Amino acid sequence: MNSVIMEKNRQPIDFYSNEIVKNQEKLSKAKRKLFWLSTLRLFIFLIAVAGTYFFWEKTGLVTGIIVGSITLFLFLISRYTDAQYERDKLKALIAVNEVEIAVLQRNYADLPDGHKFKDSNHAFSQDIDLFGTGSFYQYSNRTALEQGSKKFAAILTANSIAAIPDKQEAIKELGGLPAWRQEFTAIANLVKVEVSHRIVSNWLKQYQRFIPQIMRSLPLIFSLISVVAFWSFYMGWLNEWGLIAWFFLGLGITGTYLKKVSQLSARATQSLSTFQQYEKLISKLEKQPFESKILIEKRAIILREGKRTSTILKDFAGILNAIDQRNNLIIGIFGNAFLLWDLRQSYRLEKWIAKYGAEVEDWFDTIAFFDAYNSLGNFAFNHPTYAYPKIISTNSVINAKNAGHPLLDPEKSVANHMDINREQFFIITGANMAGKSTFLRTVALQLVMANSGLPVCASEMEYGPMKLITSMRTTDSLADDESYFFSELKRLKYIVDQMEEDTYFIILDEILKGTNSTDKAIGSQKFVERMVASYSTGIIATHDLSLCEISERLPQVQNYYFDADIIADELHFDYKFKKGICKNMNASFLLRKMKIV
Repeated sequence: MNSVIMEKNRQPIDFYSNEIVKNQEKLSKAKRKLFWLSTLRLFIFLIAVAGTYFFWEKTGLVTGIIVGSITLFLFLISRYTDAQYERDKLKALIAVNEVEIAVLQRNYADLPDGHKFKDSNHAFSQDIDLFGTGSFYQYSNRTALEQGSKKFAAILTANSIAAIPDKQEAIKELGGLPAWRQEFTAIANLVKVEVSHRIVSNWLKQYQRFIPQIMRSLPLIFSLISVVAFWSFYMGWLNEWGLIAWFFLGLGITGTYLKKVSQLSARATQSLSTFQQYEKLISKLEKQPFESKILIEKRAIILREGKRTSTILKDFAGILNAIDQRNNLIIGIFGNAFLLWDLRQSYRLEKWIAKYGAEVEDWFDTIAFFDAYNSLGNFAFNHPTYAYPKIISTNSVINAKNAGHPLLDPEKSVANHMDINREQFFIITGANMAGKSTFLRTVALQLVMANSGLPVCASEMEYGPMKLITSMRTTDSLADDESYFFSELKRLKYIVDQMEEDTYFIILDEILKGTNSTDKAIGSQKFVERMVASYSTGIIATHDLSLCEISERLPQVQNYYFDADIIADELHFDYKFKKGICKNMNASFLLRKMKIV
């Protein structure tokens, strides 16, 4: 059985290793292509210089050489830019695969840890190693965009039990598309924007038009008259003063809106890079069909009848580029004087904003969603031996076989069976370091992962969905002038208040640590009685063996323990979850062993 599991766990690493080799070969070709494109540009330049020098007296030929060389040179620049992007994407793909191998080898300390997403007022985000150094977030997050990382954190902390089978199907589908996921992530990794998507979308939603409706046709009419004016001047029908007067009339009309157009141009220029880069991600989504319900619904946000969203974004980028041309001296002066350039492009931009501006935020959110869900699909792909929980509607909450903690090395982790029904409360005792706290976090992560639609670290699991709430890492607060004990009481009060609003799976670790033993024993028993009376389900770990006595009068309460043995003057742990009450404690032994006493 273990050999089968090890072989399955090896499959993702083999895939990533092959991808690295494949992309390194492509990268070598891309670098050679860049070299030859650079060489060809130099060759074209030298040909143009030589042709101009040798045929200087043949004006027509020289003109043809110069125009042809410039055209070919610009074409090669475009090809070179595309080749540069392809090279950078291949580098990103190689990095993506290298990260996956490192993470599967338990080397992920340099990845973002999501510490900023910890929230002491959340139901569980501070307690279960979800965020922070060595956390589940750090282990599983592969988002490339800031809004994607926020979306991923929101998925983990949503505490929602809705549509779990639909979530599972979406994650399964993305898990089966490793090449597509990696390409999306590589493209997203290359997104380096001057202005965040949120600023851009807010600007578009709040934008107030200033170009009058007459500018729909006036720039075209004015441009046609300018053509006639130039022809008349060429034919001698119009003198230079008439042309100059027309020149200043055009500048006067555009100058009326100069300040507002300049502000619009500045904002447009800042937004240009954002739209150009996000358009690549939109295009990637448009080309990939999906079968699962959630992915189809999300993709539908960017699919349109008639015109693709990626094309719409390209149009917008084209308009922004056109507006940006006003910074060119010729366009800025003569374009505005004879074509009303600023007003024409500003009108086009405002028309686009009026038609699509309100949808932009949804497009950005869709990209963030897929960025986040790619991390979930990636996690599923990396753990082929994990089981998707079978959602049930019986009395059972968790019935898991060979359940373990996903952050522990699978070759060293000790798996346990667990079976807890609704309205049951487990009291877990055990020696120090025997595995109580790890077990609590294992159960908590099983719930978080199951509710998110992820496969869990177990060979199989039946799950009756339930929200999670915990109290495991209460701290004092000097800033709020709160003692440890008062902070803990506030946390317990929070749990009680939440219980009145909804049904939760409650996980507690050594409550009421901030008071004396007798007071703690009495208070803990009272709190467990309160939990049981409210028909709650949960687990509490404690060193207080007297708390176990409550099972004698409350049949909903059951006792379990983790044991430790002293063999040949050494501590031995089996980390096995057992029914009953722990009898072996090790604090005195450790004090002696470490020569503290």
